[in-house]
Amino acid sequence: MKNIKYILLSAVSLTFFACNDIEDVDRVEAELMVDSPALVAGSADFSNFVAVGNSLTAGFTDNALFIASQDNSLPNMLSQKFALIGGGDFTQPLMNDNFGGIAVGGNRILEPRLVFGGAGPVSLESIIGPVTVSTDLAFNNPTGPFNNMGVPGAKSFHLLAPGYGSLANLSLGLANPYFVRMTGATPNASVLDLTLAQAPTFFSLWIGNNDVLGYALSGGDGTNPLTPVEGAVGVGFSATYATLIGALTANGAKGVVANIPNVTSIPHFTTVPFSPLSPANEAFGPQIPTLNGVFGQLNQVFAFLESQGVTGATDRQIVFSETAASAVVVEDESLTDLSAQIAAVLSASDTFPAFVQSFGLPAQAAPLVANLFGTIYGQARQATAADLLVLPSSAIIGTVNTDSVAFLQSQGLSEALATQFSLEGITMPLADKWVLLPSEQEEIAVAVSAFNDIIAANASQAGLALVDVNSILSELATSGIATGDFILKSNLATGGAFSLDGVHPTARGYSFLANEFMKAIDVTYGSNFEASGSLLSPSDYPTNYAAGLQ
Repeated sequence: MKNIKYILLSAVSLTFFACNDIEDVDRVEAELMVDSPALVAGSADFSNFVAVGNSLTAGFTDNALFIASQDNSLPNMLSQKFALIGGGDFTQPLMNDNFGGIAVGGNRILEPRLVFGGAGPVSLESIIGPVTVSTDLAFNNPTGPFNNMGVPGAKSFHLLAPGYGSLANLSLGLANPYFVRMTGATPNASVLDLTLAQAPTFFSLWIGNNDVLGYALSGGDGTNPLTPVEGAVGVGFSATYATLIGALTANGAKGVVANIPNVTSIPHFTTVPFSPLSPANEAFGPQIPTLNGVFGQLNQVFAFLESQGVTGATDRQIVFSETAASAVVVEDESLTDLSAQIAAVLSASDTFPAFVQSFGLPAQAAPLVANLFGTIYGQARQATAADLLVLPSSAIIGTVNTDSVAFLQSQGLSEALATQFSLEGITMPLADKWVLLPSEQEEIAVAVSAFNDIIAANASQAGLALVDVNSILSELATSGIATGDFILKSNLATGGAFSLDGVHPTARGYSFLANEFMKAIDVTYGSNFEASGSLLSPSDYPTNYAAGLQ
């Protein structure tokens, strides 16, 4: 078997060529212009607007925060409309360049933004060459106070955490570099502290996304757990969110809150197909017969175990098609671990020693190889349409996992043989971090439902406007949504709504959401942004930023 370096993904690339141009989204008929009443604020006081939240509030897009994205942040767009009816200045903690990324003392800790590379997202530096990230926490933090208190990466409880903006806590994993830029002479102040110090008359709060998104982005592997629903303030979502709302409204401020979308519907989880392994690929296709011969040994074990009463064992059989795209092989932690059974059946097989010899190993190595098969494939299966592969998996599938190579060599396999059994998603099951299993998706759905019930209850009790982003994104992911001259869809890069990271909106997407915020404010406070014709025009906002943006 040759060393396969199957660098994905013809199927993924096709999604980026669905339109002739990055701006080429479906057009719809423009609405007829009609006479409109004058814009009024209703009972809302927009004189001091402060926006609180995470990356969606900060203006994050294309996997970074940069000046142009902050200029097109959702709250900055809102502030421009609020200014027409009494709103004041809106100050943001602007980055120092349009590259994105952050450094500390000249050492880069966060990377520059993504750009469109013709077939999909690529790093900025792959297009324009090396850049110097000029936003440096040690030298040039801006001076507050800031009306935009959106902190990329923040979870609900982070808004209450003292020291979350302390540079001294950064190396300990207790601080957020974006918030370090915002705390100035009060590094131990919390996000909520700095917000309340400004005595806002009107606020927006969009928080909770990362309480589920962090778990989803990590493939549900446990490194970034879901925030529990119950628990003390600063631990459980329910008590934490109620505390935030209580503090923000204590002095009579009005506001608008948004709920949490089902994150599994965003392109970060819907772009990479579960079956990307094409027989037309020059590296993969010729190896299919050999691969099927190898997995034939394993499939016989599964068939035997099924006959012995191990229900579902044959569902784990692995076969690659020579005529159609095949599913990747994944590790499924929800499956019963059959490592011991696989090793035992192979060790007892009269034909397995000959199979081992076909790889240039002595027959005496059969027990070793049997144990390795059990270890590697004890919870393995091919993916199905019910599995969601995270976007970064597109760069991993088919590559050689060097850690696996080192392990297999330590077990006595040659480097060549170890490499053959270390191909991500082919001979080596994709680890949990690359795949959201159905069971993990269900955990996310349960958490989102519970969090949204809490958000709705608090909004109702406090008399706040509520934006149902969950329903909005669901519609984006299915039929798309007509807005202005466009139909926004959730396709990565070509749909117009989501930026190149597959998680955060484009500027056009943010403008659409800003309109939804204003519509909700109209309903609750009697303003008339929509009726007066004062909503934003999405066509005024881009869906991508050029690599050479200055």
